[in-house]
Amino acid sequence: MQNEKQNFKRELGLLDGTLLVVGSMIGSGIFIVSADITRNIGSAGWLVLIWVATALITMIAAVSYGELSSMFPHAGGQYVYLKEAYNKLVAFLYGWSFFAVIQTGTIAAVGVAFSKFAAYLFPSLSENNFLIDTSSFKLSVAQIVSIITIFLLTYINSRGVKNGKIIQKIFTITKIASLFGLIIFGLILAAKSDVWDANWTNAWNAQTFNKETDNWTEIGGFVLVSAIAASMVGSLFSSDAWNGVTFISGEIKNPQRNVGLSLFLGTLIVSIIYILANIMYLAVVPLEEIAFAPSDRVAVVASEQIFGSTGTIIIAIMIMISTFGCNNGLIMAGSRVYYTMAKDGLFFKKAANLNNASVPGWGLWIQCIWSSALCLTGKYGDLLDFVMIIVIIFYILTIYGIFILRKKMPNAERPYKAFAYPFLPALYILVASAICIMLLIDRTSTCGWGVLIMLAGIPVYYLSKGKEV
Repeated sequence: MQNEKQNFKRELGLLDGTLLVVGSMIGSGIFIVSADITRNIGSAGWLVLIWVATALITMIAAVSYGELSSMFPHAGGQYVYLKEAYNKLVAFLYGWSFFAVIQTGTIAAVGVAFSKFAAYLFPSLSENNFLIDTSSFKLSVAQIVSIITIFLLTYINSRGVKNGKIIQKIFTITKIASLFGLIIFGLILAAKSDVWDANWTNAWNAQTFNKETDNWTEIGGFVLVSAIAASMVGSLFSSDAWNGVTFISGEIKNPQRNVGLSLFLGTLIVSIIYILANIMYLAVVPLEEIAFAPSDRVAVVASEQIFGSTGTIIIAIMIMISTFGCNNGLIMAGSRVYYTMAKDGLFFKKAANLNNASVPGWGLWIQCIWSSALCLTGKYGDLLDFVMIIVIIFYILTIYGIFILRKKMPNAERPYKAFAYPFLPALYILVASAICIMLLIDRTSTCGWGVLIMLAGIPVYYLSKGKEV
């Protein structure tokens, strides 16, 4: 029987928090999104600059969150910060979007990425191997595999935070070592190749690939700015989920110090890996081949250049390790948001209970079921196309919340203060707002749906509030 009065156990240290940040951030994105970025901006210089800009934006946001995490070291993280800075409605809209598509859609997509690369080793697991194939519904073996991994990781995490911690440590350390190994071998190979010099010829001549004419077109001015904003959807999504450690603040030892430090160290490690990975791609793969890698799998092409025919197997194993560890972190962190929402009467009541292992079991399983349902729809790719704008909007609101709380709670204890306040937080807000505006102009249909999903939470909030006890 569940004990509702049971508290979270603070069993996670600084290393655990940092590995959760790293493990949740590195999924499958770094292995594929550089292809789409290259098609958008068509040059080595802009490709690297976009990843550097993404790293700076992500790290500014992460170190700014350090102030909020030290003020409110509780389960729920960003949801709590929004509630304290604004009100329950704004916090609910975040939680609603988080459950509807942000966290669950990401879990589904990462699960499917795992099964796609598992099919390299076991072809029968292919997304083209359908168990049910009708005009109205299709079910592939890959979807079944992704759902099985989600259920398995949910079960492991439901048995206690220690179990999730062990999985996170093993898979995150393995993926960091594997990525650094790939980068090092690639850069060693590059010393014997002329690919690097060729890629950096005319490195700042931006061009975009036009599907209609099947040609490259030189771009500049507003078109270039628009292409950069569109490109950064991929790089920012690949760098997202760093805030997951704030959701489990209730289980971090000395959270006032360790949450903020985990955010800084985790985002720094991932930023270095991502920039070096793209430099390695440019060192071993011609720019044209980066842009048109089969199924956008740039890392597969690079791995084949480095390791020959065994490269595909090596990268498939790497991505399986990466996505499995990534989903473990996402699943562990997400359930804590639903727990806090349920405590406020804004989610299923059962999700407010901790099980005998001192984790929100109901929240874990509700998340598991909805993530699995998104796997079955086959629409997870569409969801992720427009989920990024919701994520950025709430990052902007949360960081602006630092300014609000400085006025609202001037005497509150702040063991850690946002680095270079108010300059860096304000810079993040300006840059992120510009990206949002460009996305709404350039990708009105997909991003518009993202905003509508978020706003659809307003009537749901008032219905939930009416039932609040």
